[in-house]
Amino acid sequence: MNKHTIAKNIQRILNELYPAPAVPLSHHDSYTLLIAVLLSAHCTDARVNKVTPILFKKASTPQEMVKLSINEIESIIHSCGLGFRKATNIWELSDRLIKDYEGKVPASFEALESLPGVGHKTASVVMSQAFQEAAFPVDTHIHRCARRWGLSNGKNVKQTEKDLKSLFPKKDWTRLHLQIIYFAREHCQARSHQTPICPICSWIVENPI
Repeated sequence: MNKHTIAKNIQRILNELYPAPAVPLSHHDSYTLLIAVLLSAHCTDARVNKVTPILFKKASTPQEMVKLSINEIESIIHSCGLGFRKATNIWELSDRLIKDYEGKVPASFEALESLPGVGHKTASVVMSQAFQEAAFPVDTHIHRCARRWGLSNGKNVKQTEKDLKSLFPKKDWTRLHLQIIYFAREHCQARSHQTPICPICSWIVENPI
């Protein structure tokens, strides 16, 4: 089998397991999604979802956020790790949104990636989930699975993203991003992974390229 055949069967399995995957980060608009994704760097979604209700109760808009000091923001988000850096980025990007974008989150990769603390993956999540723009954000879970499944030998997430985009239909990228994350956490973990009971890895072993 070639990679496209494997990708097609992987997508079939994922669709059976996760037909309608929800965004794992709690949010209610593009701004709160942006902040939640920024906080999720080097942190679990579960932890972020415990912190954001407290933060958003105090400030859920750029205008409210800049009224807080960086130290106030850090005191709320410190358990997410990299507290001062993330707090600084949150305050500065909120200030930029007010000054440059009338307090609104811009709907373009270029503009998003120009904001403090916002890299390509964060921008991709916001573009796909908030603005329904086709994107395939690649995190460590997806990078690991893509290599494990033989879909990419990329040494970085940029190459892995390119490889996955070439294998899967563009219309499905956003859903696949979420499906693979859920699958990786539940069935294809980095540690203690058991190939015989992994729905995808066991299938690949039985059907080698």
